[in-house]
Amino acid sequence: MQFQDYYSVLGVTRKADEADIKRGYREQARKLHPDVNKSPDAEEKFKALNEAHQVLSDPDKRARYDRFGSDWERYQSAADSASASDFSQWFSGQGGANANTRFDYRTSGGDGYSDFFETLFGGGGRTARTQRRVPRRGEDHEYPIDVTLRDAFAGTTRSFEMQVPKACPECSGTGMVHGSICFTCEATGSTQKRSRIEVTIPAGIRDGQRVRVAGKGSPGREGGPAGDVYLKVRIRPDAEFIPEGHDLRTDVSVPLYTAVLGGEAVVKTMSGRVALTIPSETQNGRVFRLRKQGWPTAVGSAERGDLLVRLNVVLPTDLSERERELFEQLQEARQTTGATVDP
Repeated sequence: MQFQDYYSVLGVTRKADEADIKRGYREQARKLHPDVNKSPDAEEKFKALNEAHQVLSDPDKRARYDRFGSDWERYQSAADSASASDFSQWFSGQGGANANTRFDYRTSGGDGYSDFFETLFGGGGRTARTQRRVPRRGEDHEYPIDVTLRDAFAGTTRSFEMQVPKACPECSGTGMVHGSICFTCEATGSTQKRSRIEVTIPAGIRDGQRVRVAGKGSPGREGGPAGDVYLKVRIRPDAEFIPEGHDLRTDVSVPLYTAVLGGEAVVKTMSGRVALTIPSETQNGRVFRLRKQGWPTAVGSAERGDLLVRLNVVLPTDLSERERELFEQLQEARQTTGATVDP
């Protein structure tokens, strides 16, 4: 079993602090990652780099390594001359001349770690990986999506690109490992990739509601299912309609004589046009309610709110001499009868 000089692997001294160790790992990871370095031994060197970083970035493991690592050959010689039971007791401090020397030894093997690591740290590395092997669902992600009012009313299908995490084996695309930066992702570049998806926006969705796209979030860990993507709908302002709960508001303009004498006005709705009856002497700004011409009361529902129509009376311009005379006559007639105009 060969002693592993983790400090040399990271290119740092034994006095290196946490920042030095992190920096050393980053520099070496950029050089040695198999996706970047195509030399035959790149994969083995990268494994050794990860092993060194795992030990030296953990205060407990580093302290244990500093205590036993440099004299490993002497400890190994003692182990070779003792039984497995004696060797375990010798390291755990349960007996023998070295009873004051404590070391938690557990038989371990494989799992991508060197024999030196497995013997020096026992099942510690394995325990951490056993926890990671529990299937875990990937993270969900939320993105905004802009739609027009009419598309939100009728429903539509949208195809667009978004950034989604790569399936990195170290961090499952999250870019983080136990709250720290995933150096595997950092060594190979961005943790993101572009993905095109097609989404159905259901009819009647309202501003702020979300559309779920199953299985398009972060990859699951250790065989777990992928997370979901949620698209938060933002309805763009419309030039003709204003949502108000389940109702809609709109305006309709009529000439002065229609407002005075009565008549009809054609009103646009979300699904077509309807004729609105205007009573005589209708005041400017009056609001009419058209039943069941508003917004769906629920996504996909046939039930709808109302359309509130505000009347805008349009005064005539470019009057002819005859039209002006008639307005003057009307003014005189109103004054004779004592009629007044509300301010």
